[in-house]
Amino acid sequence: MHYYSENPRFYIAVDCIIFGLVEGRLCLLLTKRDFEPEKGKWSVMGGFVQEAESVHEAARRVLRQLTGLENVYMEQVHAFGAVDRDPGERVVSIAYYALLGPGEYDPALLEAHNAVWVRLDELPPLGFDHPQMVERTLALIRRKFSTEPIGFNLLPELFTLSQLQTLYETILGEPLDKRNFRKRVAETDCIEKTELIDKTGSRRGASLYRFNDTKYHTGQKFKI
Repeated sequence: MHYYSENPRFYIAVDCIIFGLVEGRLCLLLTKRDFEPEKGKWSVMGGFVQEAESVHEAARRVLRQLTGLENVYMEQVHAFGAVDRDPGERVVSIAYYALLGPGEYDPALLEAHNAVWVRLDELPPLGFDHPQMVERTLALIRRKFSTEPIGFNLLPELFTLSQLQTLYETILGEPLDKRNFRKRVAETDCIEKTELIDKTGSRRGASLYRFNDTKYHTGQKFKI
């Protein structure tokens, strides 16, 4: 029995705004569309929700196809449903964002999907309403960045304080006072200094740190 046959039917899609650090630069994963609508335009990665999967499962599938991984950090952003957002059909899209750390993606898989990393400060014009998706996602990440440890999903397991500060400055879009930043890091118990030294930047080297997820999940406060 078709209970809702008197109502219109339309498509549900997921769009994944995927961020990663490439050569120390924050980048967005994009593809240039080779089919209509919006053929030739750049877009974020996405796909349609299939009959046997939830919206969340669809987003996970898109990420798995791109990275080969199951446990990528991912969070829902917003539903985009303007009537004219897709010139092809009536499509409602649920946007998710994901943060990929170094080595959490297979370059061969990205190439197979015509996906490329583009620096956030060099984004080309995007099709559909993807500029609004990216803008809203960045606003969400910036709100969460100082009170939740989501940024460590972008960093390698071991990182320097300079790498950490550069990441925060890139996301927040403003310079941070080095002394105050390091003081706040020192007061955050779940960021631990190791005995290892990174000497790639100078002969003296810089101490390497790690994020202790166990401490964070046992009630340690996080604020940078």
